[in-house]
Amino acid sequence: MKSKEESDGQVCMKLCAGSTANDMEHMAMAVHSLCGIPTTIRSINCKGIRIEKGKVVDREYTGPILEEVIRTDRIIRGRPTEGVYKGKCVVVAPIRANTGELVGAIGIVDIVASLDIYSIFTDYPEIVDEVEGERKKQKADLLNEIKEARKKIG
Repeated sequence: MKSKEESDGQVCMKLCAGSTANDMEHMAMAVHSLCGIPTTIRSINCKGIRIEKGKVVDREYTGPILEEVIRTDRIIRGRPTEGVYKGKCVVVAPIRANTGELVGAIGIVDIVASLDIYSIFTDYPEIVDEVEGERKKQKADLLNEIKEARKKIG
């Protein structure tokens, strides 16, 4: 990402296939600040950065899923078999220019996919009961609304 002042006085940030880790740091930090989870980014031609706990921990970073996204130009959700995030669920998306051309990839640790939903509901059956009770209440409310509407119609 190259920041520069445009002729109309606006400041812009641009990402290119050759953007360096330093060029991409502000974008990656913004994503990391929003999510609060490990974030990685790299351009096609340069290694990128890895951010954890609000700090850049690697300025020469790449990972197998980042590489795969750059190779295939598609979003990938998966578990790397090697690297820093080996065995952890990650999601990585391509970054494209206005022309649609691939210029890099950005990824995060996918905490939602990492949750074992079955064990959560098994360990806390009251959650299931609460959800089911609310569903039944909403269904009953809807049926009552339909009955009232039918009475009004005739």
